[in-house]
This record gives sequence, C-alpha cells and structure tokens, in this order.
Amino acid sequence: MMRAFSKLRLAAGLISAAMCTVSPAFAQDPVQQKVEAVKPRAGANPAPARAAGEGAGPFRKMVIRGAMLIDGTGAPPRGPVDIVVENNRIAEILDAGTPGLPMKQGREPRDFDHEIDAAGMWVLPGFIDTHVHGSSADKAPDLGYSYKLWLAHGVTSVRGVNLAPWSVSTVEKARSARNEIVAPRIFDYQRVGQGWDKGPVRTPQQAREWVRWAAKNNIDGIKFGIGPTEGPEIFKAAIDEAKKLGLGTTAHLTQTGVAMMNARQAGEAGLGTVTHFYGHMESLLKNGAIQDYSTDYSFNDEQYRFAEVADIWDDIYEPGSKEWADYLKAQKDQGVTFDPTMTIYAASRDLMRARNADWHNEYTMPQLWDFFQSSRENHGSYFFDWTTKQEIQWRNFYARYMRLVNDYKNIGGRVTTGTDSGFIFKTYGFGFPEELEMLQEAGFNPHQVIRAATMNGAQTLYEPKGITDPPIGMVRVGKLADLVIVKENPLQNFKTLYGTGTLRLNEQTQKLERVGGVSYTVKDGIVYDAKRLLADVAAMVAAEKKRMGWPEHGVPRP
Repeated sequence: MMRAFSKLRLAAGLISAAMCTVSPAFAQDPVQQKVEAVKPRAGANPAPARAAGEGAGPFRKMVIRGAMLIDGTGAPPRGPVDIVVENNRIAEILDAGTPGLPMKQGREPRDFDHEIDAAGMWVLPGFIDTHVHGSSADKAPDLGYSYKLWLAHGVTSVRGVNLAPWSVSTVEKARSARNEIVAPRIFDYQRVGQGWDKGPVRTPQQAREWVRWAAKNNIDGIKFGIGPTEGPEIFKAAIDEAKKLGLGTTAHLTQTGVAMMNARQAGEAGLGTVTHFYGHMESLLKNGAIQDYSTDYSFNDEQYRFAEVADIWDDIYEPGSKEWADYLKAQKDQGVTFDPTMTIYAASRDLMRARNADWHNEYTMPQLWDFFQSSRENHGSYFFDWTTKQEIQWRNFYARYMRLVNDYKNIGGRVTTGTDSGFIFKTYGFGFPEELEMLQEAGFNPHQVIRAATMNGAQTLYEPKGITDPPIGMVRVGKLADLVIVKENPLQNFKTLYGTGTLRLNEQTQKLERVGGVSYTVKDGIVYDAKRLLADVAAMVAAEKKRMGWPEHGVPRP
C-alpha cells in the first residue's frame, strides 16, 4: 500500500531503533558524561538537593482528618476516616463519624505533630507510573523538572526504563530513598549491557554475566528491546538469570525484532511485563507472524514506522474469536503484566489535541517543546505530513488495542499504568491522568482504573523481589505513607487530576471556573503541596524561556 508520504526520505542520520532506546552519547565514564551532557540527547543532570521548606515531615505522628478513602484494592470508598501516620508508616485508620452528620470534634489521637484537615477531600494510595524516562539534558536543565511534575500529579513511585544512564540513575535512586531530593521512589531498570565497563553484550553467556553484575549494582530490573543486537537467545538467557536473582523484566518488542519474538513467545520465555502495544497484535496475525509492510517502508523513517504500526488492526483475528481468547489465556497463565502506555501514542489519533493541551504554555520546558516539533532527528517527532487517514487508522487500532487490554483485565490479567512521557507532545506528569482516562475509555470502571494505577503497579514492582505483599500501592495499616489527597472525587472525573484541573460551570455565578488538581502528595510521610510543586515548575519554565529569549507567555508555533 503506497502512502501519501512515500516519497519522503531520511534526511539526517539514523533515528533511535526503538522508543526509549539509550543514546550512544550516554558514555560509561562519568567524566565523559559531563562532556557529553552539552550535546543533543546526552544523558541527564541530577536533581538539585531538596531545599529547606520543600515538603514537610516526616513527622513523629501526623493525622489526616475526615477524608473519604479509596484504598487502591478495588474496595468501595469509605469515610469519613482519620488516617494516622507515624514517621513514614500508616499506623491507624479510624472512623471519624457518620456520613450526613457532623464529625465529632476533638477526636483522638491528640498527640500529633502535624494535622491535615481533609474534610470533604479524598485520599488514595500514591500513584505508580511503571514506564518513565527522566527529563534528559536535551529536554530540561535537570531531572528535578520531571520529578516535580510527577509528584504534582500524585505519582509517588516510578519505574525508570531507563530513568537516566545507570551512573546517574543509581545515585538518584539512593538520593530519593533518603529523601535528599524532591522525587518519587525510583525503581531502576536498565537495558542489557548498560552501566558496566565490558562493552556490548553479544552472547547469552555475556547476558547472564551482565545480569549478575546488575543484581550487585543497585539495578531492579531489565528493559528489553528485542531488536538487531538483542535477539531471542540473549533475551531468554537474561530472563532466566534475572528470575534467579530477583530482577524484574519488561520489554518493548520493537518492530525490528517482533517477527523473531512476539508477545506470546516472550511470555512463554518468562517475560514479566509487555510495555506498549508491540507484540500483542503480531501474536494475533491471521496470515502468519509477519506484518505486511508497504514495499517502500523504512523503520528508520519514523513517519513510516509509526503510521504503519497502526495498519495491523484489520490483519488480526477478530476480538472475541477463539484465537483472541487463546492468546489472552496464554498470557495470563504465564503471569504476564500488560502495561498499555496508551497516552504516549494518543497524539497519533488526534494530533491537534495533543499539540494544544492546556499545560504547554506554562509547564512545558522550551527545550522539550522544541524536541516535540516534527524532526528527522528527535525520536517520536514523526508528524512530517500527518493525515486524516493516518489518524483514522490509529483510532481503529486503538479500538482493538483497548478491547484487548480490557478483555485481559476481565479474565483476571494484570494491567498497570505507564506513560513514557517526554516524547510525542506528552509533558511529564500530565500524561498520567490521561492514561487513567484512556483505561476508562477501554472499559475499565473507575475503581479498576485506580487499582491499575496503585496496587497492580506495586505488585508488578515487588513480586520479582519475592515480596508478595508490597509496602506501597494500598492505604492499609502498616503500609508506607505514600498518599494522594485531592479535593475532587477522581472516580467521578479523572480530568480533575490534571495539574491544570478541568473547567466546570459554577451554577451560582454562571461562569466557568477551573477546579481540581492534586492538593497534597505524601511520599514516605513527607507532605508536598502539589500546587507549590507546579508553581516551582512554572518558575523553572519561565526562567528557561527568559534565558532562551522566548516570549513569557505561550510557545512558538510553526
């Protein structure tokens, strides 16, 4: 099938071989990393130290008073309750009164050091984003930009795949664990061969050796690509070794390798998580294991790559067919987690909406905005001549993909929430509420969405470590105090979780007003004012605009 853009040719260099591929500029030598940091796509700068006044606590005893509780397990909301936190652990959850009646004043405990009046508010577990990359040097001055945007949206734990080069990620993970920086809890996944000084991994035995090195060097898991340099035998060897040593695994089954190993085959080999959609549809092709690409396709031309990936939607077995059901059952039997990351490709089905989102003017860093613009060099900036037909193909593709994810949930398969922001007009943090919205669009009820964003993510991160009762992901006595406190009921409208809130007509004034946004994010018992975090980010963005000679308000338009 010939496309309208078929005469476009690659103008400059090779584009990354897969979404989230680590750039060759990520040198192993820390000194060289500093030199490379001034070049495009050159690693990431550490976040600044947590300053005085950034977050309050942890406290010997803190009480969150009178809230409605959504505990993350799928249980219905209950309340009002008082949540007692001692240091960084939930110590008690106490009934605070009867709905419809005034709450009793002066409730115990009274020996608190800090109290939050959460009457009329909602408390949830801290959100878990299972697919992130930190704000690299070509997108923001330092990692603090992405950290604060994640926390401002209630994200208290992230799985970096990778967050940054290993030498940076491992330090940032430790700094976050000690709360020396304003950052979510970090789980560090790296690609096979990253971080060590023995060069590329070319054999299964080298893969095993690297996994053993990773387990000793603060790495939590492996991100696979399955492409030209990371074939099935290396994949299988690394997974086998990872299981022995308690490392997690996730894979982006890129088009350059999916014909050798689709998602079903990866699940049979022991893969923990399939991230993105790659590999699912290829497991369901009616005419064999290889998609029918157009004859002038080039993977390195990203408009070909991302346009044609959606064309597979009508080449697969129908939803609800025996083949469809067999695939889902096989993945569930293997215990594979689906991490859909629908938000990151949403611009493909509605480019104008993504490009004109409410938050870009104030919260999108100018370097990141430049990165988003159509470019032969920047990964994910593939809208060279995007057409109505391509958007329709993506809408059709998403209808099938959403059905697949929802059907998997319905048979008891685990689904998590990941965003992959920093590409394709997705600003860090803001992609998370959109992922929740898209899970609801797929057919999840709001309670199922919240469980995907909390408990399911926690189980996915901790099970490889042999921990079946994770310390995060639920609001229960004994769990870590990772919490989100909001004024609006998110079950009623996930749009209220965006940092910019959502518009609602005030019936008294008959004027639109902006409501929502997270009020407080609690990580390890430390209370962060989410609105202040957003103000910090806005100030960072304004300073960069001034430094670069941009207008104070707005972003440049082509």
